[in-house]
Amino acid sequence: MSISRRELIRRASALSVSAAAGCGDEGGTGSGTGGTSGDAGSSGRDSSSGDIVSTTAGDASSSGDDDGLPQYEYDGELGPESIFSHGVASGDPLLDSVILWTRLSPLGEGAVEAFFEVALDPEFQMRVAADYVDSSPERDQTIKLDVEGLQPSTTYYYRFFALGRTSPIGRTRTAPEGSTDRIRFAFCSCASLAHGYFHAYRRIAARADLDLVVHLGDYIYEYGDGEYGELRGYEPPTEIVSLQDYRARYAQYRRETDLQELHRQHPVVAVWDDHESADNAYRDGAGNHQEITEGEWEDRKAAAARVYAEWMPMREGDAAVIYRALPYGDLMHLVMLDTRVVGRDEQPDDVTDPDLLDDPDRELLGMEQEAWMMNEISSSTAQWKIVGQQVVMAEVILGENPFNVDQWDGYRAARGRFYDMAEAAGNVVVLTGDIHSSWAFDLARDPSGSYDPADGTGSVGVEFVTPAVASPGFPFDAADALLSTNPHLRWTDLDQRGYVVVDVDTERVQASWWFVSDIESPSGGDESLGAVWSVADGSNHLVEDDDPAEPPANPPPLAP
Repeated sequence: MSISRRELIRRASALSVSAAAGCGDEGGTGSGTGGTSGDAGSSGRDSSSGDIVSTTAGDASSSGDDDGLPQYEYDGELGPESIFSHGVASGDPLLDSVILWTRLSPLGEGAVEAFFEVALDPEFQMRVAADYVDSSPERDQTIKLDVEGLQPSTTYYYRFFALGRTSPIGRTRTAPEGSTDRIRFAFCSCASLAHGYFHAYRRIAARADLDLVVHLGDYIYEYGDGEYGELRGYEPPTEIVSLQDYRARYAQYRRETDLQELHRQHPVVAVWDDHESADNAYRDGAGNHQEITEGEWEDRKAAAARVYAEWMPMREGDAAVIYRALPYGDLMHLVMLDTRVVGRDEQPDDVTDPDLLDDPDRELLGMEQEAWMMNEISSSTAQWKIVGQQVVMAEVILGENPFNVDQWDGYRAARGRFYDMAEAAGNVVVLTGDIHSSWAFDLARDPSGSYDPADGTGSVGVEFVTPAVASPGFPFDAADALLSTNPHLRWTDLDQRGYVVVDVDTERVQASWWFVSDIESPSGGDESLGAVWSVADGSNHLVEDDDPAEPPANPPPLAP
């Protein structure tokens, strides 16, 4: 296909395409799209589109052959069968746009011409967007598109072409606009490949009734072979430190068929935790980083952030900024935080020192992110404010001391400010990952004092914590001890792997925990219901439900 013919096709089509300024070698992750919380995703900081290509959809036609959009043409040598070996993905949906992603591999150093199309049906008879786009060698041959001009609350199907090959068909969905009765999504975290297989992803992918999937981090693990789990080996086999190391690890993860299927069937809204860079990361370092042998932390952090932006279907803004907000009509405002890297002070080293734990100058979010979050939630007119973040927010005491000061328990003043905001805003639901286990909390200011577990007096919100996809739970049974010393802890399971489905309507938010079995077997993965808890509108208090909500009838079909 010559460039001149391609340009003629573009001019003849109804599709407008403009490539934004590129990140080049300094590209990193970033925030959302800018705008206000009422009609577009809002970013934590000033937004730029990085190397994302913006493209505007037109009206659907009854036939892909006469819709006025270009058709894919290629008359060169057939490319390798493995060119789409990392699948397709979508993410960060807004009411009129969504991010689409793929990678072309294995290829040389130069850009490769590809083609994409988006349709209302999996047969692509009602196309709404199509055009040519190049891969980006500077971004590891990935392609990321922001398809604009879409309709709210609509399911779309998409695919890519390159060198005569066709990608798998992906399925995505835009956010609703205005009056909204129901949103349904899954959330998950913590996929240690060395500990097992990703059956939870396969189970989530099979749920046609979901509007989106929220991933709360530890999407990859940075360890080398045998350092944390021994069931499967890593690529490279050593701990990842450099840009090429991180790229190789993401490439390995994205060859996992269950993870590919999750991305293929649902739009994903993701934030990182610590293992996307290094264990127990904070702003200026990490527990699993040694500068003498592994170089400067800032270099490693920048490499990890850049590769995350390359491989994840997320909107980008300032480098290494991932906090952002996505509106879902008047029902739900989804606020995604970074409690791990951008503003966190180092974890305290003395769990018995209340002056240290209560120090008002200790930051978890950082002043800039915290101010953004406060404004985002307090100004939202949505009924439910859903906050996706990494580490357990509720107080957790085991014996006389905090259970884990890597959590908000190590940053009590920051938690107190969040509680003030949540109490004023009302209907705040926190989603959490990181801890490889399942928990359901009332967010009580004084769990052993003014809080009443019978009716939730003293609670300012609720928190749902997802089990791990594959990472190990607790090697000891502390559930009874935790429940007895933490009255605001309504339920916990410390061992099983799985995910959580959240069903949001105008009366309540319900979470159902789903466990998968046999994660050490490639063919395992039976699913069972673990528990169901919900919070009623205005109550800030969890109650146990007998059964999970029935999924909506006749959801749009999964991608074939």
